[in-house]
Amino acid sequence: MSHDSSLDDSFTFIDLFAGIGGLRRGFDAIGGKCVFTSEWNKFARQTYQANYPEAGQIYGDITQIDTADIPAHDVLVAGFPCQPFSIAGVSKKNSLGRSHGFACDAQGTLFFDVARIIRDKRPAAFLLENVKNLESHDRGNTFAVIMKTLREELGYHVSYRVIDAKHFLPQHRERIAIVGFREEVPFSWDSLKLPEKGSVRLQSILHDESGREKAELPYTSGANAKVDKKYILTDRLWLYLQNYAAKHKAAGNGFGFGLVGPDDTARTLSARYYKDGSEILIKRGPGKNPRRLTPRECARLMGYPDTFNIPVSDTQAYRQFGNSVAVPVFSAIARIMQPHIIRLARAE
Repeated sequence: MSHDSSLDDSFTFIDLFAGIGGLRRGFDAIGGKCVFTSEWNKFARQTYQANYPEAGQIYGDITQIDTADIPAHDVLVAGFPCQPFSIAGVSKKNSLGRSHGFACDAQGTLFFDVARIIRDKRPAAFLLENVKNLESHDRGNTFAVIMKTLREELGYHVSYRVIDAKHFLPQHRERIAIVGFREEVPFSWDSLKLPEKGSVRLQSILHDESGREKAELPYTSGANAKVDKKYILTDRLWLYLQNYAAKHKAAGNGFGFGLVGPDDTARTLSARYYKDGSEILIKRGPGKNPRRLTPRECARLMGYPDTFNIPVSDTQAYRQFGNSVAVPVFSAIARIMQPHIIRLARAE
């Protein structure tokens, strides 16, 4: 369909809700050629372009793009945002003899656009990523609509799994991966070999500060590549966070900061990290205020190599890494999908 793949193991894919290209890395690594990219956030597009100059034009809002303008592809890859679905209107539309199904259930949600492209383009396979809560969202209705759409209406063979990035990275981060194939293939999650959880410690992503690492302005400087002091919490912010945590603890709530050292695993890095960094604060020794991670450490915490270019402000970088996928998790999934993708692409 998309190319003559009888000669090699290459295949084509499209990258939707692309962010900074975390999912793309896994498919590039197994012989994929990205033929279309869409991401609406201009700062994320800037980072994407800086790291994948070959990407060419990055399209904006997917809801405004006609499927006729999207090239044929073997795999659709998407980290679509989770939004509420309404399935209350289905029986009413039934009684009025109107069409429903995903065109109605998912209308107005970004999943609808993923479904619309799968319906019109019929790729050999897809990989969708979302937060773990997708399964329980709206008492399970959201996930039910997604599964019904993919399996019954679009006719794909679909399986999913929640995976914690802690197998690969020093971060507890659970995300759902939904894999689908157009034909029945012997894909199995059993092929996913996960390292032992917690085998990687925070030490591996922290700046060394002993001179073994080269300084990278504006994050580190000087002969020993010391972390810039702007990442250290001010007395005022540190006091505020401690008081806030104490107040919530007294009320029996679990809200508070996450203080971690080199031997620990961090909490989930979120897109709001730029606000106060409270979910991951790095200990700096007795009597010293902790610091937040630098954007470079956030990149490492998400599994990006040090060659990954960060062309945006710290605020935007924190948002981008907090919204990103954990790269090694999805690279491992891409690897176990690969033989089935190649088989289906060759059969076309």
